[in-house]
Amino acid sequence: MTSQSDQEDIALFRQEIGQVEHIAQDKIIPVTKPQSTPVRTRQQTLTESEAVLSDIYAPTTLVGSEEALNFRRSGIQERMLSRLRNGHLKMDAELDLHGMTIPVAHQALLTFIEDCLRYKIRSARIIHGKGWSSKHHKPILKSKLNGWLREMDEVLAFCSARIEDGGTGALYILLRRGDLTQ
Repeated sequence: MTSQSDQEDIALFRQEIGQVEHIAQDKIIPVTKPQSTPVRTRQQTLTESEAVLSDIYAPTTLVGSEEALNFRRSGIQERMLSRLRNGHLKMDAELDLHGMTIPVAHQALLTFIEDCLRYKIRSARIIHGKGWSSKHHKPILKSKLNGWLREMDEVLAFCSARIEDGGTGALYILLRRGDLTQ
C-alpha cells in the first residue's frame, strides 16, 4: 500500500519522464534455465560444504596484501593454470566480498559456488580486497578464502587476478564441470 506522498512522487516522476517507448533488445544472450535440482540434494551439498568450511577455520598464517595466490589440484596441468593466471579463460561469473564479515562472506561463497555449478560455469572471479580497511589492516578475507577454496573439491585451481581485474585483491577460480546432481 502506497501513501499519498508516494503516489504524488510517482505521478511527478512519470510527468517528468514523459512518454516511454519499449525498445526490443536482441543483444542480450539469455541464460539457459538450469535443470532443476532436488532441494534435498542442494541442502545436502550445502550442509557438507558448511561442515568443511566451518566458521571456526583459522588459517595458520595470514597471506600478505600484495602476495599472489596460486593453487591447482593434482591432474590440472600447469598450462591450464597459466591460461587462468593470464586471464585467457572467459570469466562467466563474479562475486564481490568487499566489506563483508567472515560469516556473511562464507555463506556468499557457498551460494556462489553452488550457483556456478548449477549454471555450469567453469571459471569465475572473486573479489576479496586487500584488507586495507580491516581492523588491523590485514587481509583476513583473502586468507580465509585461500583456505576455504583449497578445501572445496569443486575448485580445481585458483590464482590472483591480473592487475586490471583486481590484482592481488581478486582471484580467478576454475571449477569442476557438472552440477550438484552428480
